[in-house]
Amino acid sequence: MNVQTKMFMPKFFERIYHKLGERCWQQLTHSFAFADLQPLVITCMAVTVTLLGVRHLGGLQPLELNAFDLMVQLRPDPGPDPRLLIVEITEQDIKAFKKWPLSDRVLAKALAEIARLKPTAIGLDIIRDIPYEPGHAELATQLKNPKVFPITFIGNSEYDRVQQPPNIPDKRVGFNDVVLDPDGRVRRNLMFASDGKTTLASFSMRLAFAYLDSKKIGSKLTKESEIEANKTVFSKLRSNSGGYQNINAEAYQVLLNYRSAENIAKSVTLTQVLDRKVDPKLVKGKIVLIGVTAITVNDLFSTPYSATARGNRLMPGVLIHATATSQILSAVLDGKKLFWYWEEWQEILWIAVWSAVGGCLAWRVEKSLNLIGLGIAAGGSLFGFTFFLFLQQGWIPLIAPALALLITAGVAVIYKYEQSRQQQGIVMKLLGQQTSPAIANALWKERVHLLESGLLPGQKVTATIILTDLQGFSTICEKLPPEVVMSWLNEYLSAMAQEVQAHQGVINKFTGDGMLAVFGVPIPRTTPEEIAEDASLAVSCALAISSRLLQMNQNWSDRGLPSAKMRVGIFTGPVMVGSLGGTTRLEYGVIGDSVNIASRLESCEKHRQEDTCRILIAEETLLHLGDKFEVESWGALPLKGREQKVNVYRILRSKKK
Repeated sequence: MNVQTKMFMPKFFERIYHKLGERCWQQLTHSFAFADLQPLVITCMAVTVTLLGVRHLGGLQPLELNAFDLMVQLRPDPGPDPRLLIVEITEQDIKAFKKWPLSDRVLAKALAEIARLKPTAIGLDIIRDIPYEPGHAELATQLKNPKVFPITFIGNSEYDRVQQPPNIPDKRVGFNDVVLDPDGRVRRNLMFASDGKTTLASFSMRLAFAYLDSKKIGSKLTKESEIEANKTVFSKLRSNSGGYQNINAEAYQVLLNYRSAENIAKSVTLTQVLDRKVDPKLVKGKIVLIGVTAITVNDLFSTPYSATARGNRLMPGVLIHATATSQILSAVLDGKKLFWYWEEWQEILWIAVWSAVGGCLAWRVEKSLNLIGLGIAAGGSLFGFTFFLFLQQGWIPLIAPALALLITAGVAVIYKYEQSRQQQGIVMKLLGQQTSPAIANALWKERVHLLESGLLPGQKVTATIILTDLQGFSTICEKLPPEVVMSWLNEYLSAMAQEVQAHQGVINKFTGDGMLAVFGVPIPRTTPEEIAEDASLAVSCALAISSRLLQMNQNWSDRGLPSAKMRVGIFTGPVMVGSLGGTTRLEYGVIGDSVNIASRLESCEKHRQEDTCRILIAEETLLHLGDKFEVESWGALPLKGREQKVNVYRILRSKKK
């Protein structure tokens, strides 16, 4: 058999190109510089559009509000506002007077005592639309003090509306209604509202602007009908500001900027006020709010601080009004910004960017641990940036981009897995026809390192080559019809292929009645132990083929078909392996003098065919076999085309262990 120095593996690379197409091949080889990113782009767009739709319908609002609450809780506590004092009516106060509501006389005495200490404003967060004798006349007198600001309650209808105290000008009455979010928590401050007849200011607005008036700081309305004081504009909250999507933003609302969970301002009890045990410095020039903190009165509300490990912590209404008052003063006098928000297009872009980040990470990172680590880092960066802006009073979406990051990455991983599974199935099917399952699986696992731009790069390896040929095949072809020869030959080649695969070899080529097989490619075998194992496997494979040929000869004889004899040449040495050709025809070349020597071993001394299968090896292979096989030395023989003689040995059998 005339075999050229350049040999080829069966054309499975060419078949892969035809089966998968160039786009699929590029993804298979993980050459991202040329990979088709269309699935990634489509995934990012689909996830972004879906999330925007869910977000627009308010599906993400509860999660965004919970994220808002978390960031509120994580912010540093600035301490109490020194411009405020809270007079709490506690459980102990109620027990001391043994009644609720407290009489008008008690409240009148408290107002008189606080007024004596010269505050800037006194806010009475207690409804007094009807008399609670004794002392109604005394309370009415105290309410005429221009520094006292009582409350009214607008409610949702005329049935729950509370009339303001009589004979008190509107400019000194504020409503104490609070706005609840869909989850029942207070995150907004209603600054102005209407009772159906007139526009009223909130309780906190009355107190804060009374203080600003004392500081000679005026206010005005902008062209957008928003309040501006000392260059601070109180921008109206929109229905989709920040994490909101579908709230009722009617009237004039701003996002409430909580100062603290409990330490909003210094506080004293009503009993301390009546007993004159309050330091005058705590009152003079301050805003004093009087309200109920006793739990039994149930003037309590859920806030961003409510969800804690200790349970649902509620905040008394007077503290919420104190928070709103402090927010207005801090914005105007301290330069503390009010909450600001991105425009809708900025939020959409923000979500799309994080969807792209998640997709790119999943698309390019192969190892699961690396992907998880980078995913956690990306999520941490997202939260860190969002929280940083929150500390600067900026509220931007957190949950929507986080879900975009997570979902896009998840979809990309699933897509890659399914794509890889399908490709692996095709490739393993193709490779499995010429290699053992173990080698095919190893090829698949090492594809990233083996393949460059769709090609196996050339590399020098030490491999063991097997070349076989049938004796007298031309004579057999003369005696039998072609269809019989084809069937007979296929039985023979199929048996050889099974043994090569079983011994972890790669069938490089069928050459008519012959075969070229290689042990030790395409994954390099570099250590002496691995090279020796390849050589032993190759010789064992040849002996197994010899045994199969004896069985097939008996079967063929029984069926009236000719018997066969074969020659095998085996050589271990260096070869160059790699892809040869172009995109229209791509094959795996095995090039080197080792291939030529194996061919010459197979064909040398053809007349010395002493048994059904003659297996010849060179000394270079024998050195790797150890003491595993019985051999017969044929001495140093000249091989066709070679100047130096080669020490040749015939394999007899495996040694019994």
